[in-house]
Amino acid sequence: MKGLFITGTDTDIGKTRITEALIYAFVSRGERVAGLKPIAAGCQRTPVGLRNDDALAMMRQANVELPYETVNPYAFEPPIAPHIAAAEAGIEMDPDVIQGVVQAVGEQADRVIVEGVGGWQVPIDDFVNTADLAELLGLPVIMVVGLRVGALNHALLTAEAIYARGVPIGGWLVNVVDPEMTRIDENIETLQRQIAFPYLGRVPWLTHPSAEEIATYLDIDAIGSNLF
Repeated sequence: MKGLFITGTDTDIGKTRITEALIYAFVSRGERVAGLKPIAAGCQRTPVGLRNDDALAMMRQANVELPYETVNPYAFEPPIAPHIAAAEAGIEMDPDVIQGVVQAVGEQADRVIVEGVGGWQVPIDDFVNTADLAELLGLPVIMVVGLRVGALNHALLTAEAIYARGVPIGGWLVNVVDPEMTRIDENIETLQRQIAFPYLGRVPWLTHPSAEEIATYLDIDAIGSNLF
């Protein structure tokens, strides 16, 4: 199954925007693409159940139509760490269930793009974290670096942790999340010297980002050469 697992150096660094752009890019190439956000907190209560804006945004870009509950099987209302939200709701998140969803969706799509919750080591419960889920799924990992002050440490630690897992690696990219950030080139050059993963591009600060615009900054061919 072709696919990608999107992780990041922190929360609120634009992982979903990048995921949308990747879905858009592969759809534009004529592929049947599904986007999944298996775990989401901060969902809104609606007449049809809890809904997450990020998951809905991914569904709008994908051209494989899926029920919301397939795209986001674990949805929680409080905007807190998902394992805490799950405990409060009396729900046990099961990575094997998520794996089953991904595999089933993979039979309907040419490519499945999965967005992990939070950063690489975010807990799913007291014993399993996002890295464990990524390893279970076996999809090439793309690391999104939210570029702001402090990002170098976060990026290098995350890259080291991903490498140590021995998972397939799709690459890494920079998303500038602080419009006041200075020395952007120097920061990226530092990371390029120290991260051995394929570099997929830099997304600048965008006031009103769209999937189409973000995709223009990504080297999709570099991702493709490191998928399998």
